[in-house]
Amino acid sequence: MSGTRDTGQLGAWEAGGRTLRPAEPVLHMTPEAAVYVVDDDESVRRALTRLIRSLGLHVETFASAQAFLEYEPPDRPSCLVLDVRLPGSSGLELQASLGRVQRTMPIIFITGHGTVPTSVRAMKEGALDFLQKPFEDQELLDGIQRALTRSREARAESDERAEFQRRLDTLTPREREVLHLVAAGRLNKQIAAELGTTERTIKVHRGRVMRKMGAESVAELVRMMLRLGPDAASR
Repeated sequence: MSGTRDTGQLGAWEAGGRTLRPAEPVLHMTPEAAVYVVDDDESVRRALTRLIRSLGLHVETFASAQAFLEYEPPDRPSCLVLDVRLPGSSGLELQASLGRVQRTMPIIFITGHGTVPTSVRAMKEGALDFLQKPFEDQELLDGIQRALTRSREARAESDERAEFQRRLDTLTPREREVLHLVAAGRLNKQIAAELGTTERTIKVHRGRVMRKMGAESVAELVRMMLRLGPDAASR
């Protein structure tokens, strides 16, 4: 982020007018994604807005942590560019608050007053990057690229788990018991003995489990259960 404070610390972008290369691959930079910027310096917010919008991304800016916490972001891939020092709650405190309320998204910290302990704390709490001002514009763009890629991947995994849970919820209590034992590698004969029924009955239950879960093999069924967690079948 080159330049001086009164050009929003993006002097090369504002004054020099140089052309920035889009981070590769461009496919990740799509209009439906959003970047949220929290910084108390208005000139920084303006400069970052112009920079990020140059790649076709939606940008929302906030002057404080509290203002961002009061905002309800739409359900879409997103990341947060966050200053460490803010009026009221700090950037690190905002990071902790987002974790508590499950509104997590990839965070890129920016700061002109960073210390090693601060950066270590931010990264331990899950921050994707920690950039010291002044930094190169491209360095931030590349960080946003990585953050949005991670956001999309996390959303895809969340959607997949939700679908597996929806299928799991269609099972009867007995089918859940069979599912748990099948996923544990038990044979039909062993399951029948443990549940006090016949092997033929277990075959029927097993077939229903596979059909309702949309699994074509035991390996696929096990993968689904690993996605849901070790106690999924008993919930």
